[in-house]
Amino acid sequence: MSPRLTALLLAAFLALLGLATPAAAAPVQTLTWTGNNSTTEYASAPTGALPGETTIVFENSEATGNTTGMSHTLTFDTTTPGYNHDVTLNILANPFDPQNGRHEAVVTLKPGKYRYYCTIPGHTAMAGEFVVSDGTGDTTPPTVTAAVTGDKDPSGNYVGSATVALTATDTGSGVAAVEYQLDGGTWTAYSAPVVVSAVGAHMLHYRARDVAGNESAEGMAHFTVVSRPGDTTAPVVSAAITGTQDASGNYLDVATARITATDADSGVASVEYQLDGGAWTAYTAPVAVTAPGAHMLHYRATDVAGNVSPEGMAHFTVVRSDTTAPVVSASVAGTQDGDGSYVGKATVTVTASDAGSGVAAVEYKVDGGAWTAYVAPVPVSAVGAHTVGYRARDVAGNASAEGSVSFTVVAGGDTTAPSVALQVTGKQDGGWNYVGSATVTVTASDAGSGAVLIEYKVDSGAWTRYTAPVVVPALGAHTVRARATDVAGNVSAELTGAFTVVAAPPPPDACPSSDTRETVVIGGVDSQVANTDTGNGCTINDVIDENAQYASHDRFVKHVKAVTQELVANGVLSSGDRNRIVTAAIESGVGGGGLAPADGGKQKSPARD
Repeated sequence: MSPRLTALLLAAFLALLGLATPAAAAPVQTLTWTGNNSTTEYASAPTGALPGETTIVFENSEATGNTTGMSHTLTFDTTTPGYNHDVTLNILANPFDPQNGRHEAVVTLKPGKYRYYCTIPGHTAMAGEFVVSDGTGDTTPPTVTAAVTGDKDPSGNYVGSATVALTATDTGSGVAAVEYQLDGGTWTAYSAPVVVSAVGAHMLHYRARDVAGNESAEGMAHFTVVSRPGDTTAPVVSAAITGTQDASGNYLDVATARITATDADSGVASVEYQLDGGAWTAYTAPVAVTAPGAHMLHYRATDVAGNVSPEGMAHFTVVRSDTTAPVVSASVAGTQDGDGSYVGKATVTVTASDAGSGVAAVEYKVDGGAWTAYVAPVPVSAVGAHTVGYRARDVAGNASAEGSVSFTVVAGGDTTAPSVALQVTGKQDGGWNYVGSATVTVTASDAGSGAVLIEYKVDSGAWTRYTAPVVVPALGAHTVRARATDVAGNVSAELTGAFTVVAAPPPPDACPSSDTRETVVIGGVDSQVANTDTGNGCTINDVIDENAQYASHDRFVKHVKAVTQELVANGVLSSGDRNRIVTAAIESGVGGGGLAPADGGKQKSPARD
């Protein structure tokens, strides 16, 4: 029994005896995704998890390598067969958003496999999957090893620095985390080889944990680092500022600083920069500066022997490329009497345009009230004189002057509210549940002034303007409400409907006798690419079908190229993984009377030409 399960059972037993009060359970784990400048893959992503309440962290920031201001989403797939569809998650992150690109959400995971992807056009190759273990079938801890590398002297000491690389494997539920502890310090998550440059003897402990919660025994590596003799020369460091410039040499919207350091002796240990008198910061990636105004960048480097370069300096100015405010106007519509007053209601429509950076926001206020985001024409039905103010702002931050329109609303003859109807449609099972999703259609009619607005809300959501049938894919019981408003301002009573959405039955496994080798192996050549499920129960090895008969080796390679290209298009493979599989196919000799598959077992198919 795992230590975690033992602790939970003991706490429950003490609670029954009245000796302890169980504390509120925190999320059992935190899963972290990161984004950078790539449009083909996430910078990092988990591969396994435990079931239960989980904190999802998605960070797409300068700290994770995004230096261009590119947006990414982290979206869980709720439609592709072969995956769990019970979690709805769609996080949009940008390095310059109010959270500086770091967002969190709490979800509940169930045992099974989840697929995630980025919804932004051009980024669809950013996709992957992770497995949630039920925690009961794996009782074997992971295996973890350490390798220490670097330049050694005749006594076996490492000169200047030593690099420790950790490797962990788990054939059961998969590796969940690897940690290390240097010289008795705190345990730290391992993400890249650890470089130790401090002179002296060192002790590095390490351990790993799998998805099922099994933890390896601690390993240990000990080594000594000595000074690199004879290095008294500081590194050479320089900076380059790039970006689009105007005629005066100012950078439009963004300037990017790239710092380069070299050291011919002991090697560069660290590079730092200081922007506009702020704190010295470790340089890990190009620095994007977007704030308008003059800027001063200082920089320096330190080598392994401790020599520090003189501070360098670069100064530059960032200006906005768009300095023109948007153009905004308003119009009033409705039925008017002989005096020009609006009968029953007036509708104000606000229009804004910007030929530069584009419109970012439009706002309005009625009779001196609060400024409100404009999303649709504004109906004003209260009898009396009114003034509606309006304004707009573009992406570059330029704000228009405030405009206004004035008008009068008088009482109309229509006092009857509209009629509203609600219909729920979709595929149903024998219990009248809707399978996969339900579609809600709302209609309204008004024999007086005419229906002007239909609204709906699902469950506890906000009232939303109805423009087209609404698809509800979330599993579970739902309540939908609808109402309508006519031109005279009369609002119908709310109409309520209830229904339940259940999951569609899983499709049949297309490959019941699947090739479940851990990696894609072709004719004995291991591509090192994970042999994942393609979405219908067939693994990558299944669809490559190395055991079939092919007219020639070239025909087999063409078959592999076509199959893997389709898997890239479907988000199953990255382009890099496809190249490794095609290379393995070329080296295998399959189909040409060369190498036979290393571990066949499938019945041979007819020859493919």
